[in-house]
Amino acid sequence: MKLISFAVPSYNSENYLSKCIDSLLVGGEDVEIIIVNDGSKDRTQEIAEEYQRKYPSIVRAINKENGGHGSGVNKGIELATGLYYKVVDSDDWVDKDALLELLDTIKEHLKNDTLPDAYFTNFVYEHVCDGTSYVSGYKKYIPTNRFFSWEDTKQLKAWHLFLMHAVLYRLDVVRNSGVKLPEHTFYVDNLYAYQPLAHLKKMYYLPVDLYRYFIGRSDQSVTIDNIVKRYDQQMRVMKCMLDCYSYDEIMKMEKHLRKQLLHVIVSIMSNTIFFTTAKDTKERREAYKNFMYEFKTNDIKMYRYIKNRTYLTILFHTPWKLRGAIATASYKFLCKHVKLG
Repeated sequence: MKLISFAVPSYNSENYLSKCIDSLLVGGEDVEIIIVNDGSKDRTQEIAEEYQRKYPSIVRAINKENGGHGSGVNKGIELATGLYYKVVDSDDWVDKDALLELLDTIKEHLKNDTLPDAYFTNFVYEHVCDGTSYVSGYKKYIPTNRFFSWEDTKQLKAWHLFLMHAVLYRLDVVRNSGVKLPEHTFYVDNLYAYQPLAHLKKMYYLPVDLYRYFIGRSDQSVTIDNIVKRYDQQMRVMKCMLDCYSYDEIMKMEKHLRKQLLHVIVSIMSNTIFFTTAKDTKERREAYKNFMYEFKTNDIKMYRYIKNRTYLTILFHTPWKLRGAIATASYKFLCKHVKLG
């Protein structure tokens, strides 16, 4: 039995794929590694097939037409056979000791028939620019080293979210949640992390620094230039998130879960507004107008809730060009804190 299915969406990853896969191979026969080559034009598929030949019981090399990161995640969900499912981007890696401790924890819970719906772990921003790192964890918000439910949690603050890098969902939870990521779209990790949350009953937080997030390349999606440029994709993901659960549906959920979901929606909506208005063009104004009209029409209660959040209220009533200045300054502050780009 495979305990974890790792999906590795890969596009033109020949320069760093091996580091990623080697870190996952530490799990041995307890894991399966699904390398999804997303129409690469370099040696990515060749490298994946080399690993498959060398580790036929662990590695699967999948070759598909280009569909974007979300397409690779979807293919992994379709093909996975493990108890749990985790996405590891091809330029990232996992820590050896943390992975072994996570696997030992899963084995213990499996033996005792106490497996949770999800595990949470820390993740680390690894900065290529200066060799420093920043650990993102959840000790202030969720219990450590024990099972917990939503009523045991505290609401996340500021930019803290339960991100893709931090979650290990049970495969059946992912599938039952119905999450399907849009193709040819960046920032789909927000949707992947969000939609299954409402399906979690029992969780476990193992505060090890498992996921290593490689930061600092100019072509990464999280740089301010790329986020501003790809505002339309941010909108697309935001629409998908709003379609997951209406305001009325969320308000019927357990109150601590409700607060967490609304926190995510407000946070990602603020990003959407920030980076849409970071530049002033006719196309952006029209896209923003249509987006808000559709949002208000489809779920007036959620629209009013978000509009009445303190800092979002300011954004809604701030002149366009000033919004752009606020967006740029806010993101630069965040970048300085965790060095996103």
